[in-house]
Amino acid sequence: MDKEWKMPRHVAIILDGNGRWARAKGMPRNYGHVQGAKTVETICEEAYRMGIQYLTVYAFSTENWNRPQDEVDALMKLLRNYMKTCLKTAEKNRMCVRVLGEKSRLDQDIRSRILELEEATKNNDGLHFQIAINYGGRDEIVRAVRRLAREAAEGKRDPQEITEDVISSCLDTAGIPEPDLLIRTCNEQRISNFLLWQLAYTEFYFTPVAWPDFTREELEKAVEAYNHRDRKYGLIKEG
Repeated sequence: MDKEWKMPRHVAIILDGNGRWARAKGMPRNYGHVQGAKTVETICEEAYRMGIQYLTVYAFSTENWNRPQDEVDALMKLLRNYMKTCLKTAEKNRMCVRVLGEKSRLDQDIRSRILELEEATKNNDGLHFQIAINYGGRDEIVRAVRRLAREAAEGKRDPQEITEDVISSCLDTAGIPEPDLLIRTCNEQRISNFLLWQLAYTEFYFTPVAWPDFTREELEKAVEAYNHRDRKYGLIKEG
């Protein structure tokens, strides 16, 4: 990789194609999810080695509850196991982990594991890793609006003083820089209710590679494409 390239500070990824990848191999969809979880571990390490500071992955959306119950149950089981694995990985790599999304619908044991993971890693100085679970961009904005409306009704906030920064501070991603690059795998070219507010100026990269087959080389291709973009904010060119 060209050492002159600018590394995106924050990369977000929509992990797509686990089920299709498994079916193509004559395996059940859940096999694809298991392999996809292993790929997350690998890419976390590779991203940090490349100099990426923040990595956010879309693991389970608010719409995923509509999948067949056996698949949802398998995903929740995988999530429980992943929380344990992630804690060990975070300890080894000094990774700071944060879970985005509405956690109240998750079972209590999963919520407890999330809390344990976030608390144990909050002071780590390695990769900042965000996992979106029961997350939806519209749901996130609705929750932020309700919070601001409640504060205004209670006289704690002047509606005229609500700015973009104030709204950002009420989102699940408060304190996290907005993504520079969004990657979506398996040839899908939509954002599927992911980080709707935060992706306003993000570069998009779509690849036909299914998530279980995603490697450091594929990540480098995305970063190469990012470096060929002429990033502008309004009429102000970045850098």
